[in-house]
Amino acid sequence: MDRFKILIVDDYTFYLESIVKRLEVRKLDVTGVTSGEAAIDLFKKQPFDVVLLDIKMPGGVDGIETLRKIKKIRPFTEVILITAYASVETSTEGMKQGAFDYLLKPVRLEELLSMVIAALEKKSKHDKKISGAMIQDLKRQTGSTSSWEE
Repeated sequence: MDRFKILIVDDYTFYLESIVKRLEVRKLDVTGVTSGEAAIDLFKKQPFDVVLLDIKMPGGVDGIETLRKIKKIRPFTEVILITAYASVETSTEGMKQGAFDYLLKPVRLEELLSMVIAALEKKSKHDKKISGAMIQDLKRQTGSTSSWEE
């Protein structure tokens, strides 16, 4: 079985490298990038199960815009917003745009892992529903009623 793929997006390099290392120790396939632009470019090339996304990043694309673009490319990827600058407006906007949830920096590792696991569980359930629907559709198309359980 492949490992779960996690993308971490944060402009603060020390924080990014620290989280990447802590998640890799837990057998997750983790990639870290320092900008929204880099995240979007990478996302176009490969899927990720969960994205940990800093809301406030300097320069071109902020976290909310990155979230919008990620959800447009792969709508069922779960995105957890992370910020040191909590605001009701930004958090609400992130949730409206499809974020799974958000965490405030500094994030305790146990809290982060718990949130990642919950997001992976949600994505896994959704993936199973999609697979089941695709199988049913194939059965209808082929007229097949066979099942391994029969």
